[in-house]
Amino acid sequence: MKTDIKPLYGSWKAGFALDKHTEWSRPLGKNSAGHMQFDTKRTEVGEALYRLKYKQDWSQLDPLARCLSDHIKARFPDARFVLPMPASTARSRQPVTEIVRLVSGMTRLPHFDHLLLKESGGTPLKNLTDKQEKLDAIGDRYSVFDQIQNDGCWNVVVIDDLYHTGASLESACQVLRGYSKVNNIYVATLTWRPA
Repeated sequence: MKTDIKPLYGSWKAGFALDKHTEWSRPLGKNSAGHMQFDTKRTEVGEALYRLKYKQDWSQLDPLARCLSDHIKARFPDARFVLPMPASTARSRQPVTEIVRLVSGMTRLPHFDHLLLKESGGTPLKNLTDKQEKLDAIGDRYSVFDQIQNDGCWNVVVIDDLYHTGASLESACQVLRGYSKVNNIYVATLTWRPA
């Protein structure tokens, strides 16, 4: 899968996105329901993510997870487990969680699906564009559920689908930093879009 790695900077030790989500998008006009329609050209990673999330094309899981795994192993060799960012939208099958499970198998790093939790409700972040608005909307909705059975202090990779302002990841990292079993925090996302 073709990538154009972008370093991500924030309240974590190191991070990256595999590629930009879209190359370009132009409005076509409104459909019969009054919703704006767009002609959009996505990157290869962006198109795979779009098909997975919005078309339920589960065949995209393996190539996305394989690509992410290769970069995680190369960039974060001292990582000891992986976590999915909690989903914003309720789905019977969560794309990021499914990707994390595959990444876990490919990297041989354990994963914990329910260690990092997010309280449901609140304003959908995709409707906000400003980082401070997003941070205010998130508030203290993230928490940690202690699933790690030993007393170690481990380096973690937090995996998400799309990086925009970094507000969600920063809030999650703040909570993880307060968890005694987490040492360094790394971030890996499939795509990014300009803030």
